[in-house]
Amino acid sequence: MHPRIEDYAVIGDEQTAALVGMDGSVDWLCLPRFDSGACFARLLGDEGNGHWRIAPKDADGQYCTRRAYRPDTLVLDTEWETDDGAIRVTDLMPQRHAAPDVVRIVEGLRGRVTVRSTLRLRFDYGWVVPWMRRVDGHRVAIAGPDAVWFRSEPEVHTWGEDFGTHAEFTVAAGEKVAFVLTWHPSHHARPPLIDPYEELRASVEAWRAWAARCRYDGPHRDAVVRSLITLKALTYEPTGGIAAALTTSLPEELGGVRNWDYRYCWLRDSTLTLGALLAAGYAEEAEAWRNWLLRAVAGDPADLQIMYGLAGERRLPECELPWLSGYADSRPVRIGNGAVSQLQLDVYGEVMDSLSLARASGLSPKPHIWSLQSALMNWLCDNWRQPDEGLWEVRGGRRQFVHSKVMVWVAADRAVRAVERYPQLSGDVARWRALRDEVHREVCEKGYDPERNTFTQHYGSRELDASLLLIPRVGFLPPDDPRVVGTVDAVREELGHSGLLRRYSTAGQAVDGLPGDEGTFLACSFWLADALHMTGRTQEARELFDRLVALANDVGLLAEEYDPTAGRHLGNYPQAFSHIGLVNTALTLYGGEEAG
Repeated sequence: MHPRIEDYAVIGDEQTAALVGMDGSVDWLCLPRFDSGACFARLLGDEGNGHWRIAPKDADGQYCTRRAYRPDTLVLDTEWETDDGAIRVTDLMPQRHAAPDVVRIVEGLRGRVTVRSTLRLRFDYGWVVPWMRRVDGHRVAIAGPDAVWFRSEPEVHTWGEDFGTHAEFTVAAGEKVAFVLTWHPSHHARPPLIDPYEELRASVEAWRAWAARCRYDGPHRDAVVRSLITLKALTYEPTGGIAAALTTSLPEELGGVRNWDYRYCWLRDSTLTLGALLAAGYAEEAEAWRNWLLRAVAGDPADLQIMYGLAGERRLPECELPWLSGYADSRPVRIGNGAVSQLQLDVYGEVMDSLSLARASGLSPKPHIWSLQSALMNWLCDNWRQPDEGLWEVRGGRRQFVHSKVMVWVAADRAVRAVERYPQLSGDVARWRALRDEVHREVCEKGYDPERNTFTQHYGSRELDASLLLIPRVGFLPPDDPRVVGTVDAVREELGHSGLLRRYSTAGQAVDGLPGDEGTFLACSFWLADALHMTGRTQEARELFDRLVALANDVGLLAEEYDPTAGRHLGNYPQAFSHIGLVNTALTLYGGEEAG
């Protein structure tokens, strides 16, 4: 049986991250980047696909007694109580120096406890068994381009068995044993050794200093800070890009086929991410994300993609890994993402909105930004009537999605406002105004159902979509417009499930062209709270927000989706979109005056 998705905690070094289970096992780690091949892939297979477990010897199959992050850090403490005593295992990935390191420190708390470490390295997503040998008291695993060094301080005896490296040792109260696992390219020499105890001290200090910059001081502050730390952990520090999640192929339905690779950077997240970082006091991170965005989208506007790699890579070919059984037998396991080639017109609006927000917030100006924005607008003026796949990346064919057209309006609106506000900017503002007016008229005519008083998912459809909740947020219509209020009520009624919200209906001939179902989408449920607040129902919004915060696991993490019936998290994890939603909704509900 696989652990539940929410049974995992995260450690990371802002270039990659690992999932650590409540059983003491590291079951997912890609080295050296979030999107590299995994050397521990038990998450999507079994123990034979790689993992590293440290736990009391007699605790096979058991979960820890308790665990928690050290306050305001990404340093994880896991404690075990046994008949013989108690131990603590402290897990972290230090800020990267020459190479990525995983540090696991075992400390005796009471009595004398025999501890077992089982390390099974499997490179290339659990496919390649490395050659393991001893060098200078260390274990060295090599296969193709990958090399891993494994050591302990003080040195404990290790032996090879069942294609794994094992150790067994006893710790008494006050005694410590530190393990360090270090990756480097196999054609390079071993990187300098780190001091695990000094790295622990430095990591705690650095994370707490970073968390202290958070300006939010309202209800659920701990959850907001944990969400911001999670976003920081999902940031690829060399470029400023923020991965949507650190996993691939965690299912939206257990046993289903809705399994996608989220280890990339989506433009759809850009405005919401910028807003969250800026409002919470993290201008430096916001500017790094804005700069990543500028580099990624540079070039021909016709080639704008919905997502890019961590450094702005454009080719993210999708393929399947048949040797992995999938999380809870959810197959196929996919790497890469074929949606990269889709047309999603909403990303033009999101890019324009992000750059507008960055300019208004005083981020450092770049001389070429307006030229880029003008080029995007000129392309959009000629191509906005095309059907597209929409922000949910449907694989059931292109349609005239209402959200996509609303975001076309956003692009035109932000371009017009920029020229009006900043005299030094120039462009074909008459054409952009005409586009803004024409799109607005068309959406209100073709995307609105007067019989039910609601906007619809796409032109001519009776289906609804949670993205319609963003209409007042982006300024397309004011929150008190009866069509907005009607849309909020209709979306809540038709897409609601146990008080939470689905993205859209998957029943019958689903628009996404996929079989099966999915859970409620947490980001959409946060949007519902925002929309309720904007339409004057602040108490309902706050009650929903309280419930959503309570869905986080014991260490404050959220997946992409939630199954209210089974009470389980679903989808890739931890999900940036969910944590961005938490931060923005906290700021919406408690960062200013009440709406109602």
